[in-house]
This record gives sequence, structure tokens and C-alpha cells, in this order.
Amino acid sequence: MRFLSFFIFITTVAITSVETFASDYFTSEDIFDLEYASDPQISPDGTKVLYVRNSHDIMTDNKNRNLWLIDVKTQKQIPLFSDEKQYSQARWSPDGKRIAFVSNLTGSNQIHVHYLAENRTALVSQLQGGVSSLTWSPDSKWLAFSQLVNGQNTVLAKMPKKPKGAKWSKPVVVIDQAYYQADGRGLIKPGYQHIFVIPSEGGTPRQLTQDNFHHRGQLTWSKDSRAIVFSANRLKDWEYKGLEGNLYKIEVTSRKLTELTSSGGREFSPVFSENGKKLAFLSTSNELNPYRNAKLQIMDWKTKNITSIASDFDRSIRNPQWLSNSSLAISYDDFGKRKLATITTKGKINDLADTLSGTTVGRPYISGSFSASTNGIMAFTSGTTTRPADVSVINTKKNFQQLTHLNDDLFAYKSLGEVHEINYQSSFDNEKIQGWYITPPNFDPNKKYPLILEIHGGPHLAYGPNFSAELQRFAAQGYVVFYDNHRGSSSYGERFAMLLKYKYSSKEDFADHDSGVNAMIDLGFIDEKNLFIAGGSAGGIASAYAIGLTDRFSAAVVVKPVINWLSKVLTADSGLRQIPTQFPGMPWEHVEHYWQRSPMSLVGNVTTPTMLMTGENDLRTPMAQTEQFYQALKLRKIDTVLVKVPGSYHGIAGKPSRMITKIEHTLAWFKKYTKE
Repeated sequence: MRFLSFFIFITTVAITSVETFASDYFTSEDIFDLEYASDPQISPDGTKVLYVRNSHDIMTDNKNRNLWLIDVKTQKQIPLFSDEKQYSQARWSPDGKRIAFVSNLTGSNQIHVHYLAENRTALVSQLQGGVSSLTWSPDSKWLAFSQLVNGQNTVLAKMPKKPKGAKWSKPVVVIDQAYYQADGRGLIKPGYQHIFVIPSEGGTPRQLTQDNFHHRGQLTWSKDSRAIVFSANRLKDWEYKGLEGNLYKIEVTSRKLTELTSSGGREFSPVFSENGKKLAFLSTSNELNPYRNAKLQIMDWKTKNITSIASDFDRSIRNPQWLSNSSLAISYDDFGKRKLATITTKGKINDLADTLSGTTVGRPYISGSFSASTNGIMAFTSGTTTRPADVSVINTKKNFQQLTHLNDDLFAYKSLGEVHEINYQSSFDNEKIQGWYITPPNFDPNKKYPLILEIHGGPHLAYGPNFSAELQRFAAQGYVVFYDNHRGSSSYGERFAMLLKYKYSSKEDFADHDSGVNAMIDLGFIDEKNLFIAGGSAGGIASAYAIGLTDRFSAAVVVKPVINWLSKVLTADSGLRQIPTQFPGMPWEHVEHYWQRSPMSLVGNVTTPTMLMTGENDLRTPMAQTEQFYQALKLRKIDTVLVKVPGSYHGIAGKPSRMITKIEHTLAWFKKYTKE
């Protein structure tokens, strides 16, 4: 793939002058050459790191996910499995001699175990469905995992027998579940997720959990390898109580199930300490709020007493992992960055690094993961404003070492846009807002540049100073790209996130964006006649709402939006959770509230030329939402186009060609309305 790019580069040199080198800047074709690391797993002794190396296949328009192994001391990399197959969930055995993983090596996704010293790989399972939460037992004899156990389709009527050879229409699908569809999956197949165990040397899987409830998420074995702890919502009306979930223990031999927690809210991500005496886990409240911090709890395994750790810490804790019997490694998001830190069982937090990022290549969302060994070494995905995720290691003394440089061959000869931070106050209430802007390559502050305001989704997510293929592509075309973490964004604590409760979308968050545009203009290098706005999902809603409040933008690109909240929450896959947490009541009880928050309520004000773009199979913000806005704008004779992405669910940039489609159509639309 990269040889092809190099050949194109050399050929271009022969026929193009230096002044017109398009390949000096980031191009859409470069997206196929991007690589990034994910899911780094440190070995039990801290000497090696196993990670997934992600790349793009230009011929199949898909990702390749291969397994690579790094020696921490020498930084030597070897490909453990590097081919056209897909690899995931690679996990070290407790003794460090074997690696279990899931792959389609044999045609379907199965569990495999690789023996490192022997360099041999064994097929362990012959399963009929997908595998998740793959976890070793402490004695290395067993592997636990969760899998969907298929149920029966509901049948209401007995149909007459079809004559031999007759060709009838497909049978109807009868739906009787409240939660019946999911974006990316379509109609949900009947069945429930259950926990299984299988011998690590291969054998027959054994189902542990029963009943019509889902049992999934992180699994952790007791120190004696006799029981597994997990989180599940086993309430009778679980479909309507998505904020609930308790910890359970199941005995592997007897399958005896014991409830460990019963407080309101959700307990999840359990993990035992090395000596097995303490169980750390996370908890969130069941308050009907759109945002809740995750808190760290520790259970004494003998007494089952629970202690809340750093309960006044106003950030959401992620992925606790024991470093010793008295301290853990955690990550948390803070002011647009994901931090890696340690926390003691007394609640003392010590930051180690703030460069976890780089696994969301398209847009600059906060991202990144880590794993920890009990000797104090952590492996994590580290990124910068100009690089997607690489693999790095750090210890509790903050000794840092970057082990990979996956994109240096691509970016060594590219001029990328530079990312700058900007802070300002919202005109609505003087709330402090943090943002960033990217200046084009060869930026000259004495010139005037067109501006793109790009709004993140969520809305309870966050952007940061991270690499973004989409925004770098805009900058390469001469735009200054501005993005902010408006009120409601995560990484600023619960108060800031809750400023959007019952106000997502509203004049409040528009003021945050509008004030940011004004702050950018005050810098002196923005062309006020060429302002553009774009955003996807919650950012698409905000973009559609904004052009109903102002005509300052020359053009807009509204991607996968909600246009009419009254119809959206009753047709999308997210209504069961969204209605109770983001609205004061049911749509028919609060029609005016739902309508005022809908961009459709402002469509009569819109004069901005607007491109709309949504996946045809989107179930999170269904296509009908986009079509309503398109029809309304056409009826008002506003210049608008509708771009449907075939075969795509909500994540329309999930394939490289679709990301390129999104980028290039946006650029073409903005170019059409650029004033000279």
C-alpha cells in the first residue's frame, strides 16, 4: 500500500513543479495510509507489550487489525499475526507464556491461544456466535467470555402449510420487545448475552448464567479461580431501567449466583487485587440526568464492606487496574485531555501522563486506552496533534518511553496544520469555554483565511488537541478550522456537563459556538465574509439549530442530525434512555418543549445554503429526520442538497472511502459558496 503511494509520489515529481506539490499537504488518499495502535496489553512481568496495529486496505475499503509484539527494553517489534485476517481481544495468560485472542483465522470469529516459546497457535473454540470479554482464570486453566444465546422469534398466528415448490413472501417479523433495534445491528435478534467458560487448551464451552437477562461487560476471576464477578441488570423491567446494574458472583462449578451490590444505579468494571482480598469497581448514580460521573469503589472481599474512594473528585474515572494491593492505575478526562494516573486506596491521585489519544482518527475526540502490570509499568496509546496513536510505556516514577512511530514514514514529508488552544467566555452567561483552532500549512498571520466551525457530537463528549484526519484535510485546503468544547461537554466536571440538561439544543450552546467564532475573528486573520459551519450527530443538531438563529455563515454542512425531537425519540434506537434523562417527560406531555428544541421550529428563518448528509441505515438519527429538513428547505427554496450514504449506519466515516466522501463533499459545498 505504501509502495503504491511512494510510486505515485515519485511519478508526480517528474511531471509537477515544486510549487504545485499537492502531496506536500495532507490529502484524502493519505487516509488509506494512516495507521494507529489500539488495545495495548502489557505482559505480567512488564517486559513486553502486545497491541493491535490498525491499518486501512485500499482494495477492500476495510481495516486490517493485526497483532504485534514489542520488547520494552530493546523496542524491537515483531509481527505476531500480520495478514488479511482480523484480530482482537488479545490477552496475556497470568504466567505470560500464552496469548489468547479472537480471530477469523478459520473463517468465523473463534478463540485461539498462541504459545510464545513454541511459536504455535491452537484453535480453542468452535462457537456459533461472537465472543466478547475474553478473560483468563488466575490458574491459566480456563477462559471466560460472554456470548449471545439465541432465542425464539415471537409467533402470533399459525400460517397454513406452503405447497411444495411454492414461492411465498418472506414471513413477517413480530416484535414485542421495548428495545428492539440498535444502530449498527438493525433489528435485534432474540436472545440474551450469557457467560461461558472453556478450557484454555480447548474443549467444550460451558454456560454459567441463565434466565432472560444480559450478562456482559468486564469479567474478573476470584483469586482461587472458582468464581467470576460481573455486572448485570437483572431487574424484571430492565429495558426501562438502563441506568441500573449490580455486581454478581457466579460459582464456576455449582453455577450458584450471588448478588454482591444492590444500591440504586450501576456498578461495573470489577477487578480483583493481586492478593484477591479487594474488589475495585466503578459506580454511577441512577438520577435521571444525561451525564453522571463514574466513581471508584473498593469492596473488602471477606466482609463485603464497600468504601468510596475520592468521592469528591469531580471527574469520571475509567478502567481501574491494580498496580499493588494499595494502589491502582486509572484514566480520566480533564480539560480536553485523557490522563493516565495512579490512585491509592486512600484516594490520593497522582497524574502520570496526559497524552492518551489517537484512536479516533477521523475527528479529534478524546480517546485512548492503557493496561497495567503489578510491577508498576503501564502501556498506553499515546498521540499528538500531528500523530494518531502509538504505543508508549510509563512507570509510577514517570519514566516515559515511546515504543512505536507508526506514521513517521507518511508524515515526515508532509506539512500539517498546527493546533492552537483558545479560551474565551460565552456571550450567554460568561461561562468559560475552551477551544482549539488549526491553521493551514504555511500559515501567514497577516493574511485572511476562511473559517470552518466544526461542532462535536454527544453532546456529552469532548474534542481535544488530538490528531484529526478530517480537520487536517480542511486545513490543507486553506481553511482555519475552529472547534470548541461547549457547555455539556465532558472532561470539565458534572456542573459544566449538566448545563445542557433539558437544553440540548438551545440558544445557550449556540452562544458558546457563536462567541468562539467572534473570538477567532478578533485574532485578526479570519475572513468574516467566509464563515462556514459543520457538525455531525449532536454537532449536526447544533449546526441545523444555528442556521435558524443566524445568517452569518456562508454555507452549512449538517451531518446525521435530529431535526424533530417529537418524532426522533419515538423512531430511533435511543429513545428508551434518552426520553427519561434528556427530557422532562414524554413527547405527548411536553409537545412545546420538544418542539422548541427542534431545528425544525426555526426552519422558517433559514437562509443558509445547506448540505445534509446521513447514512441510509442510520437508526440513531434516522434518515427521516434529515429528509424532513431537506423537504422543508426545498419548500422554502433554500439551496440545499441531500447526500445519502449507502449501507451506512450512524458512523458514516467508519470506512476510509466514506470518511473521504464526507470530507470531499463538505469541501466542495463550502468552495461553491466561498466569496472571492
